[in-house]
Amino acid sequence: MSSNLSNLTINILTYKTDKEILKNCIKSINNSIAINIIENSNKFENKDYLSDLNYNINIICTGSNLGYSGGHNYGISKVKTRYVLILNPDLIFLDGYFEKIQNYLNDNIDFSIIGSQYQKGKMNKPAYGLINYKGYNPNITVDKNNLQSVDWVVGCSMLIDLDKFANKNIFDDNFFLFYEETDLCRNVKLNGGNVFSSKDLIIDHYGEKGSFATEPDKKYTYLKLRNWHLMWSSFYYYKKNYSYNYAFKLLVGQLIKSFVKFIFFGLLLNKYKYTKHLFRFLGLSNSMLGKKSWYRV
Repeated sequence: MSSNLSNLTINILTYKTDKEILKNCIKSINNSIAINIIENSNKFENKDYLSDLNYNINIICTGSNLGYSGGHNYGISKVKTRYVLILNPDLIFLDGYFEKIQNYLNDNIDFSIIGSQYQKGKMNKPAYGLINYKGYNPNITVDKNNLQSVDWVVGCSMLIDLDKFANKNIFDDNFFLFYEETDLCRNVKLNGGNVFSSKDLIIDHYGEKGSFATEPDKKYTYLKLRNWHLMWSSFYYYKKNYSYNYAFKLLVGQLIKSFVKFIFFGLLLNKYKYTKHLFRFLGLSNSMLGKKSWYRV
């Protein structure tokens, strides 16, 4: 392995994450790279479970759940290397990932962010895209470094060159969940930076398994959190980056639809769909009223 891996730190953001999922993620990482586990609470429960791993692991607790943006900002502030690879824990790196990532850890490629791509056939959502493209992954030219110039990449695995940022508080802390990486990528592009997706950096991503969401008894807790923030963040993103009127016109139909659906499914006593649409309505209405992203569990 080339010594330029010493200029890379990996930050894994956790929140009461299933210990086996986290361990599988770590075991797929090259063990010469320093790893920070950024636990988004006041206590990391699984330290003993990881004790048999031959890795340089540093566990950092934020003290409370700061969400994706706040948690990653906190973790990035602890990074001393030029490059950081920020992760969700519910993924594993496929063979050759860390040999190939070394091609980007130098001054030969001018980038602010490089995103990973999903293993073929494993995810039903795109890993990158263009802001005004409505379909699945658009067909984008690949350069000599196997990179595609894009407008946004998914936040589950992002390589960031910290030298390209004025400070390490790179995400908007107003986001708690959803749209954080899209907002960051948009700001990078507007400021003349480069965002790429790499066809060489392939991950197997489980999806929505990075926190307490895997626990059956937390099903409704997670359902409420996810849907409240999905709608709050969507309105905030469009209001921030376009205008209030643009966001309102875009999402007022969603507000009405969510209201009708939570009434309808409430009458049918369908608890799951009632809860989902009620919390979508609450998240969106709070955002439209200008309230902060306050809902927590």
